[in-house]
Amino acid sequence: MARNLGIDLGTTNSCISYLDGAKTAIIPTNEGSRIIPSVVAVNREKQHVFGQVARRQLLSNSRDTIWGIKRLMGRKFQSPEIQEFRRQVAYEIVEAPNGDAHVRFAGRVRSPEEISGIFLDYLHRLAREFLNEEIADTVITVPAFFNDAQRQSTKTAARLAGLNVSRIINEPTAALIAYNEQINRDGLYAVYDLGGGTFDISIVEVKDEIFKVRSTIGDTFLGGSDFDAKVIDWIARTASDELQQSLKPDEQTHQRIVQAAEKAKIELSHHEEALVTIPYLVHRGSNEAYHFQRELTRTELEHATSNLVERTIGLVQRALDEINIPAAEIEQVILVGGQSRMPLVSRRLNELFGKPPQSKLNPEEVVSKGAALQSEILRGRVKDLLLLDVTPLSLGVEAKGDKFEKIIERNSTIPLKRSRVFTTINDNQQVVKINVLQGERALASENRSLGEFTLVGIPLAPKGIPQIDVIFEIDANGIVKVAAKDKQTGITQSMKVQPASGLSPEEIERIVEESSRFREQDRQRLHVMQLRENLERETETVRFFLEHHTEKIDLAGQSEIRSLLGKVTKALQGDDTALLSRLLERIQKQRNRINSQLMSEFES
Repeated sequence: MARNLGIDLGTTNSCISYLDGAKTAIIPTNEGSRIIPSVVAVNREKQHVFGQVARRQLLSNSRDTIWGIKRLMGRKFQSPEIQEFRRQVAYEIVEAPNGDAHVRFAGRVRSPEEISGIFLDYLHRLAREFLNEEIADTVITVPAFFNDAQRQSTKTAARLAGLNVSRIINEPTAALIAYNEQINRDGLYAVYDLGGGTFDISIVEVKDEIFKVRSTIGDTFLGGSDFDAKVIDWIARTASDELQQSLKPDEQTHQRIVQAAEKAKIELSHHEEALVTIPYLVHRGSNEAYHFQRELTRTELEHATSNLVERTIGLVQRALDEINIPAAEIEQVILVGGQSRMPLVSRRLNELFGKPPQSKLNPEEVVSKGAALQSEILRGRVKDLLLLDVTPLSLGVEAKGDKFEKIIERNSTIPLKRSRVFTTINDNQQVVKINVLQGERALASENRSLGEFTLVGIPLAPKGIPQIDVIFEIDANGIVKVAAKDKQTGITQSMKVQPASGLSPEEIERIVEESSRFREQDRQRLHVMQLRENLERETETVRFFLEHHTEKIDLAGQSEIRSLLGKVTKALQGDDTALLSRLLERIQKQRNRINSQLMSEFES
């Protein structure tokens, strides 16, 4: 029997779940990781690698290692958010002919949907191989504040991966579904979701096992990477002060700083102090190097990032204010996302709500588990839970005088259908243009246009006489359909709102055909590719030490290493997995031995 999946397609990390009997379970990678970095790269053989394997290439192949692609979904290249994000990544973000933000990857310009589709295809393969079954339907989560264009882009990416998406649901909503068994009383619940790249807060009402989202708000450019940036700034300032000159790292050195910053940030969620060590941060000459080794305290980190935490608290208060609910009426606060583990976050939420937040379920796994449960709810296997989601932004049309006429208010429960009657503004007007908008601004020009269509054939009449019924319909995925109907003649024109940043049908079909053609071949080569990637990475490290620290390795050791490197070079020309595995084990032992010796000398 085919299985259903729940996928948390995160900005920084992703997770796959399924229902195993009565319990949700996580699908791990081939390396055993339950949390999968949302990273896609190409190796030297121009083959795709993913997750941890791809992330390790950030140092050696940063231009062809794509992370944070979710931040580009449904975005225009010229937007301030994308221009800021360009400064944070080593890969190239370019402007597509239609103004979208695309990336240059493996020698080609690709859309965010295509990159996400490649990554989702990898998750799809992992699930099939782990379960040894075909996949029926999939529920994918998105940030609650994702607009229609971003939701459409997510569905397009899933289609490229060969997934049948039964529902797109909000990440905080999925988390609450996962917590259903532990919610033992009706009332209002707050879901605080601070992930790697986005933040959402949702206020959900639970009554008689019906979940109704009352309010949701968020920021798609506020997450764990912004906290990392604060530590990166601290490292750069400290190093510059000690060097008495500005630190100007190249791409590889910058990625080493990024990795050290993230490691220290995570460590400070569990300890009061963290030692940040970056050997050979700067080479001053042939025999002189600058090693960075400084202590960072939790207090210092909290001081540097307090403004980010306060931004989330401000959004929490707004979500409460929109429905006129005091914080004291919230029954429970649920934490979601890896960055929510930060002690400062728990303290501030405790101060605001008067009760400690809950994190009984792993904050990095809870969203995918809720999505898996939702997939089974739709299938009919889980029947004692009903989800009523909401639309995050108001929807309407442009009216005379640049006015935004709202037809569906934000935080309206979906699925739903709403209509409003409009008329003509000129005598004998036979054509009406409908500009569909999304946003909260009073002026139409200040809101996001989701698309336009034209109603033609209105009978001749004085202005104000014709009656035109404009109908908005939102399905359970948050996808919008709009129709306009002349009441006298019955003439109707409709459109399914497609994002301005979407791919054309021809482009989608091309990408689908390509992915289908190479899927089986990629699956067969995935194991050997990952093995070769690990071996190459370890070999590069050992070769670097041999070339730059020859004097610290005895002659017998040098001879053994050179012989081993020769065997590795020859083995990498073939696909003998058993041989590659044996050589990987031997080269890792050499790397560990040399690294231990160098670090002991450095510390002394």
